Amino acid sequence: MVRGTDGGAATAALWVRRLPERPRVAVITLHGGREDGYQTSQPWHLAALRMRPVLRAAGSALRPDEAVLGQVRYRHRGWNREDPLQDAYRALDELDRLAGPVPVVLIGHSMGGRAALRAAAHPRVSAVVALAPWVPADEPTVHLAGKRIVVLHGSRDTVTSPGASLRYVRRARGPQTRAGIVLIGQGDHAMLRRARLWHRCVAELVADLTRPEEEPRGLAAASYAATRPLLL
Repeated sequence: MVRGTDGGAATAALWVRRLPERPRVAVITLHGGREDGYQTSQPWHLAALRMRPVLRAAGSALRPDEAVLGQVRYRHRGWNREDPLQDAYRALDELDRLAGPVPVVLIGHSMGGRAALRAAAHPRVSAVVALAPWVPADEPTVHLAGKRIVVLHGSRDTVTSPGASLRYVRRARGPQTRAGIVLIGQGDHAMLRRARLWHRCVAELVADLTRPEEEPRGLAAASYAATRPLLL
């Protein structure tokens, strides 16, 4: 089932895939896009379709009765003037009205990874899983205090830079910020090579980052403790 929070109107920023009566957490995906472009973003665009199995993998880590699953719907295909970030904030506000004050894990790919990392400033966001994110050298990290961040990046990505992701994680790490990076050996930007491993990592990270107890374990904890990127 796919619907907007306003009954399906095109202006809804949040598309809900699963809505239990009393959710404990929410997992929201943000797909990729372009640096610039004011064309209307559509759910059948490849960037959006790419995130469907990612959201299914995330959902498999949680009971159906405990988690809202949804995706951010962008107005435009490009980053432009932080357009996807504003769409993410609108979606989070819609989620708050729909499901109440539940903690949120954002999962973003490429441009959506950048938007998800920026949207971690929202008080409802507790963690971010960034997949092959686009992170320019001047991308801010100060707002990540108190958040948990894990980046997954393919070692053979030629669209966004694994090195830039590593530098971002190193800048983000601090006394109040847990940040780690996992490299998918031979992985590409589209997450097609070793797709099962990408999806398995997403499921494990979502399980780690949504546990009621404060301390994560498994892949998330290993990435935080590692002095070098974990290579899978």
